[in-house]
Amino acid sequence: MTTPTTSPAAKYRQRLPQTGSGLFMTDGGLETTLIFHDGLDLPHFAAFDLLKDTAGTDTLRRYYARYAEIARARRLGIVLEAPTWRANPDWAAKLGYDAPALAEANRKAIGLMREIREAYETRETKIVISGNLGPRGDGYRAEARMSAAEARDYHAPQIEAFARTAADMVAAFTMNYVEEAVGIVLAAREAAMPVAISFTLETDGRLPSGESLAEAIRRTDAETDGHAAYYMINCAHPTHFEAVLQEGGEWRARIRGLRANASKRSHAELDESSDLDIGDPRELGLAYDTLRSLLPGLSVVGGCCGTDHRHIEAICEACLEPAAAI
Repeated sequence: MTTPTTSPAAKYRQRLPQTGSGLFMTDGGLETTLIFHDGLDLPHFAAFDLLKDTAGTDTLRRYYARYAEIARARRLGIVLEAPTWRANPDWAAKLGYDAPALAEANRKAIGLMREIREAYETRETKIVISGNLGPRGDGYRAEARMSAAEARDYHAPQIEAFARTAADMVAAFTMNYVEEAVGIVLAAREAAMPVAISFTLETDGRLPSGESLAEAIRRTDAETDGHAAYYMINCAHPTHFEAVLQEGGEWRARIRGLRANASKRSHAELDESSDLDIGDPRELGLAYDTLRSLLPGLSVVGGCCGTDHRHIEAICEACLEPAAAI
C-alpha cells in the first residue's frame, strides 16, 4: 500500500495555527494610527524607522501590546505583523539605510515581536510572528513593474533576514500586480518560509493592475506550485469587493485573511486626503460578519488604513462565535 505524502506547501501551512479552525485577529492600521492618533511624523509611511531609538521602539511596543491584550482578553490567537512594510531597499534608501542597517532593522522588528509574544502568549492565545513585506513601489499604483524573477531577487534579502529570526512566516501586503506576488512566494519558498500574500483592490474589486482577484490568486498558485499558505485582502473597504466574492469560485477558499480599510474612499481619494476617515467601527464589524459566509476559510481578521483598536474589537465581537474560540 502506498503511504500518503504531504506536499511541501501543505507542510508549511501546517506550521501555522491560523490555518486551523480557530479565529485569529491581527492589528489595525499601524501607520495611520501613528500619524493621526499619535501625532508622529512618519516619512514614507516607514514605521520601522521608529526602531532606531528607544522612544520610537517604546511607541511601537505600546501599539502592539494593546492588540495583544485584546487577543488575550478574548482568548483569541493573534498574528503580529512586524512594522516592516517599508523595510525594503528602495524605500529604506530614502531614509538613509544601507543594506546592513536595513537587515538589522528587520531583525530588530522581529525581536520586538518576540518580546510581545513572550509577554502575552497563553495556551488560549497563540501568537504568530510574521515578517511583513510591502511593495517595491507605490501600493496604490501598478506602475514600474518587475518580472517574477526580478521580484524574487529584490525581496529575497528581506525574506532571508526574517528566516534567520524568530519569525514564523512572512506576509506581503498591498500587492497590486501578480508578478511581484509570484516573486515573493518564490523567494519565500527558497528560504523555506511560509508566506501569505495580500492583494489590494480598487472600488471595482479588481487589482490596480486591472487583474481580477480570482485571476491573481490562480496565477500566483499556478506559478509557485501553490506554496502560499493562504491569501488575504487588504487596503480596501468591504463594499469594494463584496460583489466579486458573491460571484463564487473555488479560489475563495484560498482567502483566509481580511484587513479592510475603515473608509469607503478610493485609493486616489485616500492619497489626496488630509484627514483620517475612521468610518463606523460597528458597521465595519458587521460587514466582516457578512463576508464570512462568502469566505469559508476566513480565519485572520484585522484592519488597514484608518482602523484602530476600536475597529478590531468591533470586528472580533461581530465574528466571534462560541465555536470559533481556540
